[in-house]
Amino acid sequence: MRGEGTGLGPEEFRPRYHPSGFDGPLRSVLEDLRAGRWLSMRELLAGTGDDWELRTARTQVLGAVAAGSDVVETWLTEQPESAEARLMHARVAVERAERARRVNHREAAPLEAEAREACLTAAGITPEDPVPWVCLLALSPLDPRQVRAEHQQPPPEPMLPYGPWGLLQRVRERDRYNREAFHRVLHFLHVRSGGSPAEGIDFARWVASWAPGGSALLVVPLYAQVEHLRRQRAQGLKVPLSRPRWSGDPAVWDAERALEKWFTRAPPERRSLLDLNYLAHALWAAVRFREAARVFEALGPYATRLPWAYLTDDADQPELAVRQFVRARAHVLYYAGESP
Repeated sequence: MRGEGTGLGPEEFRPRYHPSGFDGPLRSVLEDLRAGRWLSMRELLAGTGDDWELRTARTQVLGAVAAGSDVVETWLTEQPESAEARLMHARVAVERAERARRVNHREAAPLEAEAREACLTAAGITPEDPVPWVCLLALSPLDPRQVRAEHQQPPPEPMLPYGPWGLLQRVRERDRYNREAFHRVLHFLHVRSGGSPAEGIDFARWVASWAPGGSALLVVPLYAQVEHLRRQRAQGLKVPLSRPRWSGDPAVWDAERALEKWFTRAPPERRSLLDLNYLAHALWAAVRFREAARVFEALGPYATRLPWAYLTDDADQPELAVRQFVRARAHVLYYAGESP
């Protein structure tokens, strides 16, 4: 979702999207990465150190951008002993395996095997790093029938199904509230064979029940709720993802909790653009316009395609998502007494 914030009127406002979000140093590194340069990526990761939250977020974005080129392979060739290069090799390999599986590419299975090997190599080099284990969790949705033993582990709570809980525990031993890890498990629950949509909501609300203030895990229930309703719509049910459905729904409490315990306590520069968009949507849908206005204002000129695309007739058309975001934002700011 690309564009410019060009004015105050709802018809003039044009949101921008950038994968770096509010992370300025990452933004400049991505420009180098797209030009085939890896030195700034190495320096960025070295400077990130053992800030696991930031390391996880940055390597995820870097891996998604680098997967379309051979820049990480070049780095690894020149510095084969580099732990950072090995980690980024794992990130890129996982991203490619996911993309291949998504389109049923004939190389999907060997790419998945390569990715798993890269993850285990990275984990062996830096045992304290949670990111290689997050990468292994990212591969779990590629096994929806739970063929692999690590995807058949007993759950930490009786209400949850068997799944990749051992891998999640490996992450939690290193970074207890790792945002990406819990989203990877949520995705696994959404795609696993024989699962029910309610599993995702149960998992997400269980996570939010013990997540500390300021943790992005408090936003996870909003993702589960949107996915549940999206699936109902995909099945032909007339279930709106907007105000008529949410204004009297238990999901309102999820949104209010995320606002009070996450939005108001998390450092603004660490808040994910995607989390902010899901929260803005949930508060708008719940007719909490003043609260939603605070989130839209925190977004500034930025937006993400999801969840707004799910409110349109064609989620694959970015322009429709832009229009939905702009309409919701203008509506909220108007009724909250702010200039749109």
